[in-house]
Amino acid sequence: MAQAALRPAVRGPTFVRLLARLAEVDVAAPSQALPDRLGQWLDWNHALSLAAALDSHPAAPEGTAPAADDLIAECARARDTLLAAIGNEPLLAADAQVAGAPDFAPYRHACLTRQRAMQATAGRLRGRLRDALMAASPELARLAEVDAVMEVALTPREHTLLARVPDLLGQRFARLHAAAQSHWLATFRRDMHSVLLAELDLRFQPVDALLAALRTHQESTC
Repeated sequence: MAQAALRPAVRGPTFVRLLARLAEVDVAAPSQALPDRLGQWLDWNHALSLAAALDSHPAAPEGTAPAADDLIAECARARDTLLAAIGNEPLLAADAQVAGAPDFAPYRHACLTRQRAMQATAGRLRGRLRDALMAASPELARLAEVDAVMEVALTPREHTLLARVPDLLGQRFARLHAAAQSHWLATFRRDMHSVLLAELDLRFQPVDALLAALRTHQESTC
């Protein structure tokens, strides 16, 4: 108990804090600034592509850009659909019945299903928003090019890190089960629900950033 009280608070996104709490580990503050860490994650090809995107001078857009309001509404609907899928997951219902001994396998399957849906939806929306930015203005076209490079460069690392989420949840399930406290399964369900919501927020951060740029452009041209 004393050790838990002395454990330093974990700083960072909600998703990271949640995983650190569930894994019962100490997470040290990063020793390097984000630009320095980013430089380690990008190989030469990605670095050159990023430099080219930053130095590019996109031509004036041709044709009509997709309606910003329609894209904003599409993103909101997609997020609501994912939120509803998490909220309506039968395994996470407070009154869900368990036949036989509790088994993590169904929860792993549910977690992977929700992760795949989040990944596919966020990737599709990110592409749609880049297309809109490319057609909006030269400045936003440069932003779209930079985002495309960053997605290609960082997605493999993102996949590797997020693939550990089911394992961490499995470890949490096993610890709670072993402790055999009353209502332990309800506690795990709440934990898994919180983790999935936090992961959704994390995966939508690039979408939200591109949406913010699109909204700003829309407001400035009204």
